[in-house]
Amino acid sequence: MIEVYYEDIEKIDEENLIRTVVDTVLREENVIKKLDVYITLTNNENIQKINAEHRNIDKPTDVLSFPMFEREEIPNLKMAEDDSKEQEEMMLGDIIVSVEKVREQAEEYGHSFKRELAYLVTHGMLHLLGYDHMIDEEKVVMRKREEEILEILDIKRV
Repeated sequence: MIEVYYEDIEKIDEENLIRTVVDTVLREENVIKKLDVYITLTNNENIQKINAEHRNIDKPTDVLSFPMFEREEIPNLKMAEDDSKEQEEMMLGDIIVSVEKVREQAEEYGHSFKRELAYLVTHGMLHLLGYDHMIDEEKVVMRKREEEILEILDIKRV
């Protein structure tokens, strides 16, 4: 289940895009378990508070991810299930996106709001699935995977 919430912002037209991105990332990462993903769309002020509280960085950011699984648990989400058993839905995690940052960065990078939103949701999903970019080797892998997902979705930079 994919839930999209709004916190102190107006509803946007791109909810279907968000759901498509989440579904595509899960499919392309071969995740077969039923997983819940909660996405909160908010403003810079709210994401700054969350960033300060959870990361001790007192400034707004574009996207935050809060995974429910440790990195070493992620392969279990990809293991085949016995088809005769009913799958229990599990929480994969939360993604919080500043829609203000989406607009700012789309303009800054010279591409569409849709492309920037899809990129940030992809980025957040990959974090929920154990990807990271703190060291150069991981960053190269994550960036490559982000671009592959956006290519599958046919979402271009222009």
